[in-house]
Amino acid sequence: MSKTTPRDRTPLFLLKTKSSPTDAYEELFTTPCDGYDFEPHFVPVLEHRFEDGGMAKVKSVLLSKGISSEEGSRYGGMVFTSQRAVEAFTKLVHGGPGREGDEELWPHLQDVPIYSVGPATTRALQAVPQTPPLQIFGSHTGNGEDLSKFILQHYGEWYRDRPTKPPLLFLVGEQRRDIIPKTLMDPALPSDKYIKVDEVVIYGTGVMESFREDFELLLKETKDRTTRWVVVFSPSGCDNMLRALGILDEATGRVKERRGHENTYVATIGPTTRNHLLDNFGFEPHVSAEHPSPEGVWKAIYSFQGTPAQ
Repeated sequence: MSKTTPRDRTPLFLLKTKSSPTDAYEELFTTPCDGYDFEPHFVPVLEHRFEDGGMAKVKSVLLSKGISSEEGSRYGGMVFTSQRAVEAFTKLVHGGPGREGDEELWPHLQDVPIYSVGPATTRALQAVPQTPPLQIFGSHTGNGEDLSKFILQHYGEWYRDRPTKPPLLFLVGEQRRDIIPKTLMDPALPSDKYIKVDEVVIYGTGVMESFREDFELLLKETKDRTTRWVVVFSPSGCDNMLRALGILDEATGRVKERRGHENTYVATIGPTTRNHLLDNFGFEPHVSAEHPSPEGVWKAIYSFQGTPAQ
C-alpha cells in the first residue's frame, strides 16, 4: 500500500477558532475514514473579548446564590447558546468566589437546569467544575428555535408546582438572535407557561482584521490540490470569505456568475448560515449540515461526494 503524502490529503478549512483543550472537529477530521483523508486548518474569523460589566453582574448573582430552585430565588436556571459564553462563565467559576466560606459547592448550581443549544456547547459546559456536575439539557436541539420549544416543556415540568415560573439567566454576546426570549416571553402564552428571560451580555465579538489575509494565504498554498472544503460556522465574515475565494462582485455585493476556485466546495454548519449566504450574496453553498456537529458536517460532505475513487 502506498503511503499517503500531504498532497494526497483534502484541505478542510474550518472558519472558526480552535476549541480548547480539544476540538471535536480536529479529532474527527484528522482520522482517515471511508476513503477520505482530510487535512484540517483552523482559520479564526472572530475575536472575542469578555465584557467586564456583564461578568461582574453574573459573578454577583453567583455569590448571592441567586440561581436556585428555592422559592424566591432570582433565577431558576441558565441558558447557553455559544461556546464563548461558556468560556466566560468558566472563567468566572475558575476564579472562585473570592471570599472565604463560599468555596463549598461553588458555583452553587447543583439543583437547577442548565440549557445548552448543541453538542459543542454541552461539551464545554460539561468541563465546568462543580460537584455534583451541572445538570445540562437540550443538547439534542441544535438551534435556538428548537431549544426554546424544549425549554417551554422541560422548564415548565421542572417547576410544575409554581404558577409563575422563575426567570432564566441567558448569557449572550453582543450579536445574537432573539428567538429564545421572544418564544419564552410570548404575550400569547398562558401565565403558567410564560418564562421571563434576562439577557446579560458577557462577551463581545468582531471579525478579525487578519481573517481575509490568513484565508487567502492558505488558499494560495493549497491551490494545486484536487479538492478543498471550506466549512462556514457563522454569518460573520462571509463577505471576506467570498472575497478571498475571488467570487464576490464588489459593485453589486453579490457573487459573480463566473466563479473561480472550481475545486473548492463550501459547507455550512446549518440553515442560518446557508440562508445568510443565499439571501445576502446570492451564493448557494454546496452542502449544509443537518446537525451542527462534526458528524453532521462529515455526513453532509460524504453525501455530496460519495466514496472517493481508489
